[in-house]
Amino acid sequence: MTTSFTSALKRGRAFLTPTNSSTTIPRLDNGAAKAPEGALFPKVDPAVDGEDCDHDCESCSIKYPAKFKIDEDDKLYGNVNAWATHMLVATGKTDWVRDVSDEKGSVMEAIRDCGHEPNNGKLMLSASNMPLPQEHHFPSDPTTILLLPSFTIIENVSPDTVPTLIEQHISSAPTSTTPFPWTIPTSLSPDISALSLDPSLATQSNSSPPRPISSSPSPLTTRPCPHRYLILLCSQKTRDARCGQSAPLLRREFERHLRPLGLYRDLQDERPGGVGIYFISHVGGHKYSANVMIYRRGEIGVVEGNGIDDRDGDPKSTGVGHLGVGGGDGKVESSQVDASNGVIRGTGGKANGHGKTKESVGMGEGNQCIWLARVRPEDCEGIVRHTVLKGKVVKPERQLRGGFDRQKGLVSW
Repeated sequence: MTTSFTSALKRGRAFLTPTNSSTTIPRLDNGAAKAPEGALFPKVDPAVDGEDCDHDCESCSIKYPAKFKIDEDDKLYGNVNAWATHMLVATGKTDWVRDVSDEKGSVMEAIRDCGHEPNNGKLMLSASNMPLPQEHHFPSDPTTILLLPSFTIIENVSPDTVPTLIEQHISSAPTSTTPFPWTIPTSLSPDISALSLDPSLATQSNSSPPRPISSSPSPLTTRPCPHRYLILLCSQKTRDARCGQSAPLLRREFERHLRPLGLYRDLQDERPGGVGIYFISHVGGHKYSANVMIYRRGEIGVVEGNGIDDRDGDPKSTGVGHLGVGGGDGKVESSQVDASNGVIRGTGGKANGHGKTKESVGMGEGNQCIWLARVRPEDCEGIVRHTVLKGKVVKPERQLRGGFDRQKGLVSW
């Protein structure tokens, strides 16, 4: 065994071993840990993020209606129910019947009534304004779903195929507590490194085998979601008029800040990267409108060489920061946005001891979900700059309801 191989293996093992600080947080049965308030996502720091990082947008001209009143007194953090996977069903609408599972003949109704449940935890179900297939004319016609946090689009889903959807796709999908795949140096094992390039084959943990892939034929087709980030806005006015009022206003303001960065993606825009903004049905807590859920993908790839940065020997700190940047620990140096795909890239350093690194980097599965509430139009600039792009929260004490971070192994519930 060569010295470089031994060194890389030791550093890789050290990275996957919990630190003293992480072991102080009790672990749940699934291996994740409930993060105390302030530990799940970093708060913006004026010394790092600029003096105005926690200021409201001064150029915002959009206002909520004068009678838009919400609960400002309740403590928000830690009061959302756990979820493992999140499914968005394309309906082409922005409002729905009070309980979307009551829509006769729909996929949502079939999810509730089919008698099958995912074996990997609770499924959160949301109707969405994602566009319907052209051939869709009735609720029972095939539609499209988006499965999170895997960022997988599944097409040709009908009520009849829901059992197949649950058994072959949802039950085998990564969840909010599945450890996020890390970048494995090619020197360790070509076979293992190949797995890291394909999130659908990545291992669930250090010791578990790859998720099984069914060989039985299925009418369903899958493809990766093209977006790097997702902003989900509750728009269901049949549950609360404030959601129907706030969602379109927030979308306009988010669009205003995303367009100059080249990151805005409308419902028909499938260019790789960028930020998709979808309206979804009731997620709970409408008295704290507006509710905004932000899903962020991590980066995944292979580093040829020892994968170690000379600056600190940290396998996370390679030249492009596969886990640090995409994973969202908030540590980005001299960053800039690559408008082609919405990646923040730091200045990095020498990627290995010889200054020679060849990287293969792509968008991985969703690594984080940051669930905010009490969001107003003047908050949108800070949310784009710091929460969407960096994984930081501007007003955690007032707005953070919860979420998860798969790289850290932390959840809010």
